[in-house]
Amino acid sequence: MRVLWAGLLGAALLTAQGGMDMGRLGKIPGRMQEFVAAGKVAGVVTLVGRASGVVDLKATGYFDLATKAPLRTDHIFQIHSMTKPMVALGILMLAEEGKLSIADPVEKHLPEFRSLADKITLQQLMTHTAGMPLNPPPGIGELHGALHKPLADVALVYSQTPVGFRPGSKWQYSNAGIAVLARVIEVHSGLRFEEFLAKRIFEPLGMKDSFIFPPKEKWGRMPTAYILRDGVPVKYTSDPLGEGAMKYRDGAKYSLPEGGVYSTASDLFLLYQALLRDGKAANGFRLLSPASVRLMRMVHTGDLATNGPGMGWGLGTYVVRPGFSPMGMSPGTYGHGGRYGTFYFIDPAKDLIGIFMIHREGGSDERTAFVQMAYAALLE
Repeated sequence: MRVLWAGLLGAALLTAQGGMDMGRLGKIPGRMQEFVAAGKVAGVVTLVGRASGVVDLKATGYFDLATKAPLRTDHIFQIHSMTKPMVALGILMLAEEGKLSIADPVEKHLPEFRSLADKITLQQLMTHTAGMPLNPPPGIGELHGALHKPLADVALVYSQTPVGFRPGSKWQYSNAGIAVLARVIEVHSGLRFEEFLAKRIFEPLGMKDSFIFPPKEKWGRMPTAYILRDGVPVKYTSDPLGEGAMKYRDGAKYSLPEGGVYSTASDLFLLYQALLRDGKAANGFRLLSPASVRLMRMVHTGDLATNGPGMGWGLGTYVVRPGFSPMGMSPGTYGHGGRYGTFYFIDPAKDLIGIFMIHREGGSDERTAFVQMAYAALLE
């Protein structure tokens, strides 16, 4: 009888881990492989985790479609706009140190913004309600491809760029606003933005493969970037950040706070796990206070229409509004996506983290499938 009970217990442990059905999670790579086989995507890394740790981490498909080199879970991806919440984290860290308040006008920290007729706050920049443009204005329109100006110079140009609407009256996604926030971080930390991320976030959390300017010894771990054209991924040679001159940021001056970080799924999990644990990492490092984490994931945009039905905006992150449950997400779930298809979500109510890593612009069926399958694997 004891042998039978031990066998049944062992079988249960194999099929359930961390409160999740491992059989259901085990179907995610197969579904991703279907997208690879259909010629929609080169490769995908998926991670499902909880506050206690990683539950499932898999790589499916190819590093490069031409060579058919297999994709690995430790490959380094451009996460693009998933960088934006890290900028908000930096602002909140400085707020905890008493160096600023999110309600402060920008001009208090960057005097050059006094010339703007419309006064904007740090909070409005973090919530995309300041009226600042999506992309660089004429004069530095080539910035995202050339990366040829330092952040201080870019912030100065933005200080002379009129806002598009009365701050606080609308929501408009803005790369420019995030860049300005990063300049505020530089001013108060005494560090370049990339140094701040490294010294204050990446190194303390143990994120060993996360960078703004990746060292040359890491370049070989970055999968080929693709774009979906006519339903087929083709090598993204037309984008300087894709397979162009700035893929590795060699010679770049601009730190691209709105989308410059390279990272792995495992590294990102360490950050998101700390947020799910109310700001305290598994290694004991305190990233933020519980109060600051709650402030970050609150809806700060009221009834303003944002980036989709049921979505509000917190500080540097989308937030699912009460009464909504897109793809199974609980109200209060928060996260961000990136230009090349990367995505993450943190669901505090269900103790769930999902990370989706891909290097292909266009399309989202794969991401939707991953999110839905991750929620379907929950046992409680």
